[in-house]
Amino acid sequence: MNENKEYLANSEPPQSTNEYDNKLISYLRANQIAAEHLRLHQLCHSVEDAAQAVQADKADFVKNVCMIDGEGHLLVAIVKGEDRASTSRVGKALLIPPPRLALEQEMLQLAGYPAGGIPSFGFTATFLIDPKVLEQEFVYTGGGSPYSLTRISVQEMMRVNQAIVARVRK
Repeated sequence: MNENKEYLANSEPPQSTNEYDNKLISYLRANQIAAEHLRLHQLCHSVEDAAQAVQADKADFVKNVCMIDGEGHLLVAIVKGEDRASTSRVGKALLIPPPRLALEQEMLQLAGYPAGGIPSFGFTATFLIDPKVLEQEFVYTGGGSPYSLTRISVQEMMRVNQAIVARVRK
């Protein structure tokens, strides 16, 4: 299923986003991950925008909320698109003080992808997935840039990122 599709809309993504999209596509191929990379021709500022762009249900989207623990390690809380991640619940799940939200430059430095395009896998981090996400068979997650998405089964995503299942939503 490792496919690359393009969805046309009104605007063209900046050329610089292709670097991050291509990085993720290469990762998918090199690791034989069953996923579909979708390159959009519009910026998706919200789950609603993304759902409309690919004609999918908003319930099929996840957000990857990046946090930093007290030792500077990257943590990623994966929650459904309509939910918010809780730093205190992430801390409790990992038996650490509550982490802080990552800054945009930290996301790029530690994950290797810009804010708005962070995938649910493909970089060194501790991943935590909320049980509500497990109710879905497939989800849309970040595709490397704010102009792309990745469609992947939850089972495959968990195989790849080795996520800890814990309630991390508010």
